[in-house]
Amino acid sequence: MTRLISAGRDTVNYPDKGATAHRPLPAGYHHLNHRTRLGHGRGVFEAAGTAVTTFHAHRASGMRVRADAGAVRPGSRVVVGIGLGPLRIDAPCQVIWTAYEPTRIGFAYGTRPGHPECGEESFIVDMDPDGTVWFTVTAFSRPNSWYTRLAGPVVPFLQLRYARWLGHRLRRLATAA
Repeated sequence: MTRLISAGRDTVNYPDKGATAHRPLPAGYHHLNHRTRLGHGRGVFEAAGTAVTTFHAHRASGMRVRADAGAVRPGSRVVVGIGLGPLRIDAPCQVIWTAYEPTRIGFAYGTRPGHPECGEESFIVDMDPDGTVWFTVTAFSRPNSWYTRLAGPVVPFLQLRYARWLGHRLRRLATAA
């Protein structure tokens, strides 16, 4: 069941909350959709789903993650550290929706004030009827700071590179389990 965060006090810095749960993605943003094959079978699916929903996959990919809960739930807050050493930028986010279903596990978080971008990103593990397991990153974003505006097309390139790297790391985590 996919659960959207309840309507209440919005703390995200963009108006299109929840848009990664359906298509089309909103206009006026850069769109990202990247899919990685993880493997085959229930074991791979469950291991990958757990790694995604506990931020283990993010941490294994080199991100620093501070979350206010173990497993994601709508409304959870998280701060993702982007970059290296003194060049690390804290990117505050809030979990917008979650999916804990028999063949679909994952979540989306949206950017909060102070994030260098504004938009939303989802991380979903799916299992096809034949048992093939996939990981999909879907996002829409646009610059929200002077340095991301200055970086221009470099930011979407880096987002795609990170989605590929995250998929690679998740495949290793899921097949090792």
